[in-house]
Amino acid sequence: MKRFSFSNMMLWVGFLFIYLPMLILVIYSFNGSRLVTVWGGWSVKWYVGLLDNRQLIGAVLRSLEIAFYTAISAVILGTLAAFVLTRVTRFKGRTMFGGLVTAPLVMPEVITGLSLLLLFVAMAQILGWPQERGIVTIWIAHTTFCTAYVAVVVSSRLRELDMSIEEAAMDLGAKPLKVFFLITIPMIAPSLAAGAMMSFALSLDDLVLASFVSGPGSTTLPMEVFSAVRLGVKPEINAIASLILLAVSAATFLVWIISRRAEEKRRKAVQQAIEEGAAATWQQDKPEAKAAG
Repeated sequence: MKRFSFSNMMLWVGFLFIYLPMLILVIYSFNGSRLVTVWGGWSVKWYVGLLDNRQLIGAVLRSLEIAFYTAISAVILGTLAAFVLTRVTRFKGRTMFGGLVTAPLVMPEVITGLSLLLLFVAMAQILGWPQERGIVTIWIAHTTFCTAYVAVVVSSRLRELDMSIEEAAMDLGAKPLKVFFLITIPMIAPSLAAGAMMSFALSLDDLVLASFVSGPGSTTLPMEVFSAVRLGVKPEINAIASLILLAVSAATFLVWIISRRAEEKRRKAVQQAIEEGAAATWQQDKPEAKAAG
C-alpha cells in the first residue's frame, strides 16, 4: 500500500484546480436550460444551435485564421532571431537586439497594444496603410508578441546542439545555407513545433492586443466571448469552448504520438548504428587476433 505523501496530495490538488473548471464547463455545455446556473437536463441543442450562430462561428474561423498565420510568421522570425543570438556572437548592438527580441515577454500587453495602435494610426496618416484596422493588423500584433516566445524556445535548443555536425558538413563542402536547412532545421524541429503550437495558442487566446488593433468586422473569438459574458454567460459559449477544448486535446495527443514515434525511430537508428559499429570493429579485430596467435 502506497504511503500518503504531501507531494502526491499537492499534485492532485493542482490537477483538480486546473481541470475541474474545464470539466464543469463541458458538463454545462449539455445543459438543456437556457439559464447556465440552472440544470435542465441533458441536451445537445446548444451544439446544434451553433450552426445558426453565424456571428460566433465567424469569430471562431477568424481567430483560427489569424492564429495559423501568426504561428507560421512567428516561427520564421523567432528562429532567425534565435540563430543570430546564438551563432553570431559579436556584432554591434547585440545586447540591444537581444533586449528588443525579448521585450514583449515582460512588457504589459496594454502598453504593447497601445503602442501598436499609435503606430498603425501614424502609418495610415503618413503612408496611407493600413487604411483600416482588421485581420492584418491583428496578425502583425500577434506576430510581434509571439516571436519573442519562439526565439526563447529555439535559442535554448540551439545552445544544446553539437556544432561539430554542422562544422563537419561545411568541411565536406556544404554551404552554410544548405547546412542550415538540411542539418540545423531537422535537429531543432521539436522546438519549432513547440514554438508554433505556443504561438497558435497565444494568438487564439489573446484579447488585449486584438482589442486595440482590431476594427469593424474583425472581431475575434476572445472578443466575442468577452462581449457576450458581460451580459451573462450563454449556453452557446459553453458549447464552443467545449469544442475548442476537444480540438486542442486531440491536436496535443496527435503531436505526442508523432513525437513518441519519432523518438523511438531515432533510438532504434542510434542502437542499430552502435551495433553495426561494434560488429565492424569485431570483424576487423578477429583477423588480427588470428595472425597474432
